[in-house]
Amino acid sequence: MYSQRLISLTFSLVSTLSLAADVADSIAPELTSKVTGKQSVETNQYMVAAANPIAVEAGYQVLKSGGSAADALVAVQTVLGLVEPQSSGLGGGAFLVYYNAENSSLTTYDGRETAPLAARPELFQDQNGQPLKFYDAVVGGRSVGTPGTVKLLANMHAMYGKQEWGTLLQPAIVLANDGFTVSERLASSIERDKARLSRYPDTKSYFFTPDGQPLQQGNVLVNKAYAQTLELLAKEGEKAFYAGDIAKDIVDKVQSISDNPGYLQLEDFATYKVIEREPVCAEYRQYDVCGMGPPSSGALTVGQILGIVSHFDLPAMGEDDPNAWQVIGDASRLAFADRGRYIADTDYVPMPEGLLDKEYLAERAALIKKGKALEEVKAGHPPWNNRIALADDQSIELPSTTHIVIVDKQGNIISMTSTIENGFGSRVMSNGFLLNNELTDFSFTSHKNGYPVANRVEPGKRPRSSMAPTIVLKDDQPYMAIGSPGGSRIIGYVAQTLIAHFDWGMDIQQAINMPRMVNRFGGYDLEQGTKALRFKPALEEMGYKVDVRDLNSGLHGVVFTDGKMIGGADPRREGIVLGD
Repeated sequence: MYSQRLISLTFSLVSTLSLAADVADSIAPELTSKVTGKQSVETNQYMVAAANPIAVEAGYQVLKSGGSAADALVAVQTVLGLVEPQSSGLGGGAFLVYYNAENSSLTTYDGRETAPLAARPELFQDQNGQPLKFYDAVVGGRSVGTPGTVKLLANMHAMYGKQEWGTLLQPAIVLANDGFTVSERLASSIERDKARLSRYPDTKSYFFTPDGQPLQQGNVLVNKAYAQTLELLAKEGEKAFYAGDIAKDIVDKVQSISDNPGYLQLEDFATYKVIEREPVCAEYRQYDVCGMGPPSSGALTVGQILGIVSHFDLPAMGEDDPNAWQVIGDASRLAFADRGRYIADTDYVPMPEGLLDKEYLAERAALIKKGKALEEVKAGHPPWNNRIALADDQSIELPSTTHIVIVDKQGNIISMTSTIENGFGSRVMSNGFLLNNELTDFSFTSHKNGYPVANRVEPGKRPRSSMAPTIVLKDDQPYMAIGSPGGSRIIGYVAQTLIAHFDWGMDIQQAINMPRMVNRFGGYDLEQGTKALRFKPALEEMGYKVDVRDLNSGLHGVVFTDGKMIGGADPRREGIVLGD
């Protein structure tokens, strides 16, 4: 219903953006409340779903004017980086799954940040070799990796774009120059993080009023520096970011943080590349669930969860049976154990070939006993031709991030998860945007008991991620595109939504609205204020420690059926779906 109110907007892009800001502010409290949820949106030609109405409207106008999915992506991401700076932006990175309608092919693009060439495995250890406290590592220059988002946007546009690059940056430029209205979600994020955001002068001057108060919902925020950055990119393309003054400014800022300097150098920008990788696909029922392989753990871990639960009759159990959630929870724990042991950037670390081997997953499924939580979960021994000994990692991946789904008139599909890692990243700003703290996705411990950790810091390496942009195929044709923010809980959010749709017959919006229940490392997280709490007694009786907490997923998805597209957006955030 929220999206339908915006679909009728047909005026110029600049005036539309102004109105969209007003609409976003008027509906934000309703969108972020724990209500039943939003209504799905049905379209025939094209669709865009993202985390902020202003960004969605920008992408919608590009698609409406005949632009490609790659064109719309440039507009959506550059606006998101302005209006949702706590989640993604030019200073971060992304993983993208792409369906090319022209040749019916699926591929993935790795725009993940890289560790500086000067980084070493002990990056996040003190002088005694002990891991730093998380926020001691995050805030400042030490945690900043080489950004990949700009290069990814530029590469996608070069390969698949139809409209002029500079034109696609105009919505964000206009909005940055004229100002946008701070939404409820951004204001609350600033309030929660005000101590860390006030640590550095540039960041404090941007997110606080002149008298030192955090920005409030309804304040108008202008970002001339961001507009100037985009204007430079519009004229010179990606080289302005990776070989010009922008790169120099970022390097200078990162290295000059007196209390926590970083190691980025101009060489890191000059050598950065987006990598095209083969998708990782896992069979589930009659579907192929495909996504991003290492350095993301998303597709492999989602695939392992689905492969394990496929040995149980979840459709017969139904969503109301605690035993179904025991199966899902322990399947997730088993998959996360393998994730912590084996998955990392495979350009640096070998990985078992058999993580999705059917016989191996059947062995893992056999460990699950009805009515009793697994007492101990360890990494398994998947088929591996050249086995090496590895230790379990120690890394913290906190929820932030954003997810975008775009479908154009030609049927090309983008499912992209984008991030600066923790909310507001490193809290360091340069050229009008925040810099990532992506390096803290590496393990802080480099070795354990004499064995190396796969996800340890190494020069030029890409840190492991849980981002899980996904495209599902049925009979080799696109059936669904989906993904979510949420740190390491992304995997559980996506897996649960797929199970709800495939096994319990929920439509895409119902599956997204469903109360979140996630188990990664033994404890069960139940979404506060929802019907998930009814499972608490049964899960505790099974032996789980149960925590009730805010599980702020931000799922966006679309299902392709009967020649139509049905899209859904998460009621927990501001996102909407638009299309014709």
